[in-house]
Amino acid sequence: MKKHEISRREFLQNGAAITTVVGAVAAPMLIPRHVLGDATQPGANDTVKVALIGLGGRCVGIYGGEVKPVAGLKVVSVSDVLQSRINRFMNRFKEFKPEQGYTDFRKMIEKEKPDAVMAETATHQRAWVAAISMQMGCHLYIEKPMALTIAEGRYLVKAARKYKRITQVGTQQRSLPLCLWACKQIQDGAIGKVKIVEAPNFVGPNIWTDQPAQPYKDGMTDESWDMWTNQAVFRPYHPQLHFNWSNWWDYDAGGLCFGVSGWGTHSYDQVNMALGMNETGPVAILLEEPCTIQDSGKFPNRKPTDEETGAAYYNMAKVKGPRAKMKMWFANGVELRLHLNGDRGPGLGCIVTGEKGKIEINRHKLSSNPKELTANMPAEFRNRRPETIYHVENWIECIKTDKKCNADIEYGQRSTTLCELVNIVRATASVGEKIIWDPEKELFVNNEKGNKMLSRERRKGYELPELG
Repeated sequence: MKKHEISRREFLQNGAAITTVVGAVAAPMLIPRHVLGDATQPGANDTVKVALIGLGGRCVGIYGGEVKPVAGLKVVSVSDVLQSRINRFMNRFKEFKPEQGYTDFRKMIEKEKPDAVMAETATHQRAWVAAISMQMGCHLYIEKPMALTIAEGRYLVKAARKYKRITQVGTQQRSLPLCLWACKQIQDGAIGKVKIVEAPNFVGPNIWTDQPAQPYKDGMTDESWDMWTNQAVFRPYHPQLHFNWSNWWDYDAGGLCFGVSGWGTHSYDQVNMALGMNETGPVAILLEEPCTIQDSGKFPNRKPTDEETGAAYYNMAKVKGPRAKMKMWFANGVELRLHLNGDRGPGLGCIVTGEKGKIEINRHKLSSNPKELTANMPAEFRNRRPETIYHVENWIECIKTDKKCNADIEYGQRSTTLCELVNIVRATASVGEKIIWDPEKELFVNNEKGNKMLSRERRKGYELPELG
């Protein structure tokens, strides 16, 4: 018997017919591809083989407790441009063999043939890594912000659709039970027609001033520094670029705590989620004051009240950088106020005000006025596990069922775009000038300086692959 056995995937590839006999009649039994799987799609009972790309702090932080425990997932290989990081990762997580670590993710995909990858790289590297990974046959989990520019993000959406990849952007609140419940209350009319949404006035990125080259650290070499720099302008090595890349415009959009892309991607995505604006964006933007270097809040010596949803994050939000209050408007008239400081309110969420009350959502905690709006949240909607595990579970389930993820790449594009709009309007608009944005064309109507910042020239060798 063993001599004639074939795998399920070989069976489907060869076009074998499955029949079932009802009485004396044989009839074809159609089985969805997500149940049995095929050459590119794991089945319902298959283990999804995943590769990790980028072994920095974020990847190390979530792997053991929030990725590894997910049922139906197995990490089969890892990659980083630095061999030193691969070694540290393997020393910490003993389940890997040295041959499962690669300094070039393309060679890893070619040899290991994973079903999916998790792109945990620095922001300026993600689009290139993600595009090539999808082109090579992998489904994608990509950290936020998923792209460095609005044009780059739109390219990734097109790539995912062309190659039919299942995508999940790392905005975990879209899979958290508490956030899902709160958003449903808003959309079901618990606070009536929504009028105003409040979110933080986040700190933007700084501009790097060129400095003399410093000695390489952590095993960096000329070759790995070139790959690390990726699309950005090639600069002499400096530890502040290597280890603090999220501070600088060329590599991120303000990725630090209480930064525009660091926390802002979460907060603004929560705005979109609450309003149901998952595939669109604002139509007008107003810069209310000059963009200046400011502290992120006053941080008085006080004891937060029980109703403050962000108290656990206040100490992390003590940063300084360019910021300015702004407003945005959506086509339905809802006004988004980016006014809140880092010492009060929902640093990772938003406050939604309607005709009959308001609800504040901050990932792990809710508050409302009147209090009854959220006091009776069913127990099953409490977040009971580490936040990212819900999100990775959703991704794996969608890979198996061929469904859209909670944080599909289009949704990630829209929340990332809000971050980019904040930075671009702060850099190009006059105070009090209403800037018109076309969310369908993803262009400014009356800001040509801003339109020039929607994309960036990529360094030779790190161009995004043609989609055909």
